[in-house]
Amino acid sequence: MLGIIDVGGGMRGAFTAGIYDYFNDQGLQPFDYLIGVSAGSGNMVSYLARQRGRNLRFYLDYAFRREYMSMHNMLRTGSYINLDYPYTFLSGPGGEDPVDLDAFNADTARYEAVVTDAETGEAVYYGKKELAQGDFDVIKGSCCVPGACRPYPVKGRLCFDGGIADPVPYKRALEQGCDRLVLLLTRPADYLRPLLDHQDVMETALGRWPNTYSALLRRSIRYNRDVAAIREMEREGKALLAAPSDIGGMATLTRDKAAVERLYHMGYDEGPRILKFVEM
Repeated sequence: MLGIIDVGGGMRGAFTAGIYDYFNDQGLQPFDYLIGVSAGSGNMVSYLARQRGRNLRFYLDYAFRREYMSMHNMLRTGSYINLDYPYTFLSGPGGEDPVDLDAFNADTARYEAVVTDAETGEAVYYGKKELAQGDFDVIKGSCCVPGACRPYPVKGRLCFDGGIADPVPYKRALEQGCDRLVLLLTRPADYLRPLLDHQDVMETALGRWPNTYSALLRRSIRYNRDVAAIREMEREGKALLAAPSDIGGMATLTRDKAAVERLYHMGYDEGPRILKFVEM
């Protein structure tokens, strides 16, 4: 069973958008199981819906709109990112750039998005049926960056970015039956995530959710350990790791159109290498 993991990375998700567009250009969707974290969960939806170029529009156009990310949002709502704008007003039924729900639902592959339960600090995995009618609250929760957003309500629980609790969900993929994996990173493959910066600021921001803060402190250990595990699987021929060679200083919320385009094309150029592994 072939699985693909997309760890997200905010605006750096342009890299995986390029990979998905390559596969759409080949007319291929070979994966049996797809699991996305944060922006990766959204990118995967456009891919499964066969909407080539849709992800890139978000990175090159919509993300630059005040309604999407701005201090105006922060002052008005307490969240820098208005998660309802991209995933309801743009993506929902009747939106400016809606997901093709018929195509998304027609794909037989399993899909999961990872969110972090704000109360427990633990990962929760939501399946495709949660999005089937165009309700993208699961993706909003998966993309809810602490410090930039208040926790988002998903299915009766408050949630934060899935990358806090399970930044590289390869164990989940194995538990679901995958025996071969493609891992998509949005930082260079040799990147080691450091300990959390500005701990005092984040501890204050997450004061009401101490378990989420504790999970955030452990994230670097989990990320580095799990990427190393995928590297070992790669040496055994059971996995492939795809990552940009250089991100040009791109942070999670950096809005730089030239950098976005560069990452997108870098991802597109990775497509043939991933396809070769898929077809083995």
